[in-house]
Formats: sequence, C-alpha cells, structure tokens
Amino acid sequence: MSNLIGAMATFDEFAKLDIRVGKVLGVEDHEAARKPMYKLTIDFGQEIGQRLIIAGIKPWYPKEELINKKVVCIVNLDPKAIAGIESHGMVLAADDNADMVTLLTVDRDIAEGSKVR
Repeated sequence: MSNLIGAMATFDEFAKLDIRVGKVLGVEDHEAARKPMYKLTIDFGQEIGQRLIIAGIKPWYPKEELINKKVVCIVNLDPKAIAGIESHGMVLAADDNADMVTLLTVDRDIAEGSKVR
C-alpha cells in the first residue's frame, strides 16, 4: 500500500461523519467571497431541515443546473464563516486536479435526508 496519499483514517473516524442526500432549493451568488462561490439552500428532509451551505462550484455549474439537484453533503461539521456567511455543511465533489469539478449525486431518486453509508 505504498501508493496511498495522506494519512489513513480509522473506520470509527469515518463513522463520525453524517453524510446525507439533500435537494438544492435555491442558489445565490456569494458576492463577498474572494473566489467564485454560491450560497446554496439545501433541503435535508424533516429531521434536519434546510441548511445554507457555501460551495465553490460556481465555475462549473450555472445556477439553473443546480436547482432541484440531489447532492451528497456532510451535515455535522462545525459551522464555518466564509466571507461573512456561515456555512452549515459541505457539499461533496470530485476534482481531477486539472479543470473539472463534479458534484457527488445519487443515481436514483431518493428522499431528502437519506443517509449515505
């Protein structure tokens, strides 16, 4: 396993993350941010409700493509202020270290708030 990058995480550390499916309800530009970012309103269902999450995906996604998209997010991170706005989670995405970022989504319709295991 000499080709692993970074430190290994234990299963218990991974299990602490609350990863859920959410539906993007609203998208606004985050004008105060230094980098191109959006303020996303995401619905995580009845148990969690709606959250505001700041995401640096603006160069790859027009607003209209994000509305109603089901995305995968971490919902139990401490809130983090990003250019004066508190972000209450993290939208997960993959990047190829070149010019492509793509959101992690689900391949079938599933209820908002569904746990990712």
